[in-house]
Amino acid sequence: MRIDMNCDMGESFGPWRMGTDAEVMPHITSTNIACGAHAGDPTVMRRTVRLAREAGVAVGAHPGFADLQGFGRREMVVDPAEIEDSLLAQIGALATIAKAEGVRLQHVKAHGALYNMAARERPLADAIARAIKAANSSLVMFGLPNSPMIDAGKAAGLKVAAEGFADRAYQPDGSLTPRSRPGAVIHDPAAVVTRAVRMATEGIVLTPEGKEIALSIDTICVHGDTPGAAELTKRIRDALTTAGVDVRAIGAAR
Repeated sequence: MRIDMNCDMGESFGPWRMGTDAEVMPHITSTNIACGAHAGDPTVMRRTVRLAREAGVAVGAHPGFADLQGFGRREMVVDPAEIEDSLLAQIGALATIAKAEGVRLQHVKAHGALYNMAARERPLADAIARAIKAANSSLVMFGLPNSPMIDAGKAAGLKVAAEGFADRAYQPDGSLTPRSRPGAVIHDPAAVVTRAVRMATEGIVLTPEGKEIALSIDTICVHGDTPGAAELTKRIRDALTTAGVDVRAIGAAR
């Protein structure tokens, strides 16, 4: 039994700081680095790549809507072709910075509203897959299980990784509860750890109403901008290891 642990990082901008990247990095296996559209800037991107390299963590691109003010969490009406071009530019920027640091990109994970919309809308999912394939066909596409994202990645001939969220509530259809709703983010550390282990070992997650949803995943996302993120991430990884799960990057050799 094997699982990857990923975290969204590099989301600071200029003098504004977000997250505890340096503290969380040692406890994860893959990092998703913002590419300057919804968050991040070239200096932050390079610094985060260096942190990942030093910790032995695989690097992925985390492109999103060009919406700094809304942190990429506002849904936008955009032509899929425009999204494809934007993502190609974002992935390319991070790939160049990573190359300068002797690092190759492992994967791509869309951010925020773009991720959620692509999980519902196949044209957007296809645009993401096309951008990834055009950038580098060996990159892994992360996406929500049982969604158009996984289908689009496979149709494009990409390797895909189904992603679970330990600290997010799920709807009965397997979609994430929108952040605008109460209870969308789970703050109880013990509950988050328990959910992560059950996702990895049983392929099950509970809705707020207690309904079991089948959720076969390859990678679990933890968030580095929540209070106590480093300790929580360590607890999740320790609990997975204790449960017999092999925690390693999605692209690592078996």
